Amino acid sequence: MSAEMSIEDYLAQGGVLTSPDNVPSRYRGELLRLLTSYVDSALAGAAGFAELVNFAPGIRERVASARVVMEMNQSAEKVLKVMAEFGADTDRYIGRHPWANRLARTADIGGQRIEDDFRLAVYNYPLRGWCDGVVHNMLMSRAAVRQITDLCQMSYQPAADAFRDIAPVVESHIELADAGVAICKTTDEAETLQDFVDYWWPRIALIFGSEETERENNLFKMGLKHTGNGDLQRHWAEDCEKALSGYGLKAPQ
Repeated sequence: MSAEMSIEDYLAQGGVLTSPDNVPSRYRGELLRLLTSYVDSALAGAAGFAELVNFAPGIRERVASARVVMEMNQSAEKVLKVMAEFGADTDRYIGRHPWANRLARTADIGGQRIEDDFRLAVYNYPLRGWCDGVVHNMLMSRAAVRQITDLCQMSYQPAADAFRDIAPVVESHIELADAGVAICKTTDEAETLQDFVDYWWPRIALIFGSEETERENNLFKMGLKHTGNGDLQRHWAEDCEKALSGYGLKAPQ
C-alpha cells in the first residue's frame, strides 16, 4: 500500500491485510462479526449433530457422523485462532453458550439470531432423527461450501487461509451426507425424506441474507465479500436440486 493511498481505497482495489495492526475499526467489527458467526454456527451445528451419532443405522454411519462432529469443532478452532489475534478469549469461548440448545421444531424465527450468540438462525431448530440430520447436512453442507468459497477470497489473509483449510473438509461432508441419504432411501423413513427437505430448505435458504443491502455493499468495498447473497443462494439451490433429483427428491415449490 502506497503512503498516499488510504486503507479504504487499498481494500476497495483488492488489497489484503495480514495482522490486526492498523485494521480500521469498522473493518475489524465486520470481520469479527463474520468470524464469530462461523464459529458459533460450527459449534452449534456440531453440538446438535452429536446427539444423533448413536442413532445412525450402522457402525460405518456412526463413524461418519462422529467425523462430521469432530471436523466441525476443528474448523471452529481454526477460525477461533484468528479471532484470538484480536483479543478473543478462546479459553472461555466454548463455555459461553449451551450450544446444543434448540427451539421447538415448529418455531418460526425467520433469519433472526436469538440471545447473544451469532449462530445462523437455522441452528436454532432441532434435528428429529438421523435421516432428518442427514438431509439437513446434505443441504447445509452445500450452503456452507458456497459461503466458505467466498470467504476464502476475503481481504484478511489469515482468515482467508483458515477458510481455505476448511473448504475441502466441508466438501467431504457433502459426500458423507449424500451417502447417508442413499442409506435412508432403503429404510422405513424413505417416505419422509421429502418432508425433511421441505422443512429444511426454506430455513437454510435464509442463511444467505438479503440482496443488495448497505451492509453487503460495505463488505464488498472492504474485500470481505466478493459474491452477492442472491448469487450465492441461486448457486446453492442449483447444487441442491441436482443432488436431490438423484434420489427422487425435489426442492419445495
